[in-house]
Amino acid sequence: MASSPPRGDDQVPFLSRAVNVNRSELPGLLSAAAYFFFLLCSYYILRPVRDEMGVRGGVDNMQWLFTATFFAMLLAVPVFAALATRFRRTRLVPAVYGIFIACIALFWLWLRSDMQMVWAARTFFVWLSVFNLFVVSVFWSFLADVFTDRQATRLFGAIAAGGSAGAIGGPAISGVLAQQLEPAALLPIAAVILACTLPCMWVLERWSGRGGGTGNTDQAIGGTLFEGVRAVLQSRYLIGICLFIWLYTTLATFLYFIQADIVSNAFADSGDRTSVFATIDLLTNSLTVGIQLFLTARIVQYFGLGRALAFVPLLVAAGFLVLVAAPVLLSIAAVQVIRRAGNYALAKPGREMLFTVIPRFEKYKSKNFIDTVVYRGGDAIAGWLYTGLSTLGLGISGISVVAVPLAVLWAGIGYRLGRSREGQAAAEGDPRAAATAKR
Repeated sequence: MASSPPRGDDQVPFLSRAVNVNRSELPGLLSAAAYFFFLLCSYYILRPVRDEMGVRGGVDNMQWLFTATFFAMLLAVPVFAALATRFRRTRLVPAVYGIFIACIALFWLWLRSDMQMVWAARTFFVWLSVFNLFVVSVFWSFLADVFTDRQATRLFGAIAAGGSAGAIGGPAISGVLAQQLEPAALLPIAAVILACTLPCMWVLERWSGRGGGTGNTDQAIGGTLFEGVRAVLQSRYLIGICLFIWLYTTLATFLYFIQADIVSNAFADSGDRTSVFATIDLLTNSLTVGIQLFLTARIVQYFGLGRALAFVPLLVAAGFLVLVAAPVLLSIAAVQVIRRAGNYALAKPGREMLFTVIPRFEKYKSKNFIDTVVYRGGDAIAGWLYTGLSTLGLGISGISVVAVPLAVLWAGIGYRLGRSREGQAAAEGDPRAAATAKR
């Protein structure tokens, strides 16, 4: 079976030992990893441009840009839900990416025109923040619809490594070209790289259509516009995922503000601050790739998804305790590298595995609502919450004390969600999930 662990003649020499992939699954794995590589490579080329646009739009307005992003999500999600109701997967997913590619081209023309540049900068900042979550959410919805539950456990970590490689390649391209080209000139390059995801989708669809994955029929999802939101409100499992993501975004935002505070106080020079941020990104992405390729699947299979999802929050709780005692540059750099690498390598792939056991329409409608509105809503609320705590006189150490119990709660919810998912998978006849659920 395609979903069985590799053994005998179905093994891929060398690769099966590292990734735990069957020969019959190789086209699906490689096309999905390439898809994610091009997606994140494109985004990470655009992200420095977004940061520059944020500065142009006014540093004092950053919290308002986060809030504007949240409201933009509220507008975008119903549109996507309506499209998902009417169109088949083979048309829906490429159409979403085609729209974003066209938007990049339009922004390139706007930025070159030198018309209303402050508003162009602010609009681009908000748009790219929507783009990032939206296209990644659609990607994982697509994969949750194509790969079986057992395949997801073994392969999602390696697929995520493809994205991490793109997250390294994108900044490398930007770093070289930004010295020779104006920021707006990077947009066409990002658009071309994003377009490379389209043939990857086609290969993945053909592999799935030949029985390589779930075998889901390529039909429109149907239903009503707000069916996904209603499903979230009626499901304890999906509400748990919402809480898991809300706590993640809250604590990540706290660390983002703490990092900005410490780095700004440590370095007066803009170039020095940029170098520190780049070093953190490089260490994070390099560590992430190694964990995703060689450890993610094995950790989930050996310890179970529940323990895997609880591991990163517990590390974050320990990190905040370190910041309570020593709110210095070395501490925040170490915490950020470990937290972000753990998230990309374990928490993020594990979170996507949670969606493999839910009905198909929820993989697109409910998941997209959770990954966009709930995520960005958490960002916006956390930004104002951090500001409020600072206004009350709490410094970095005080805010870190507040964050510790939130991280412990996050770990508990992750553990319960992982156990629940394993129980649902076992009920659907997965003997490996049943064995894990009994541990």
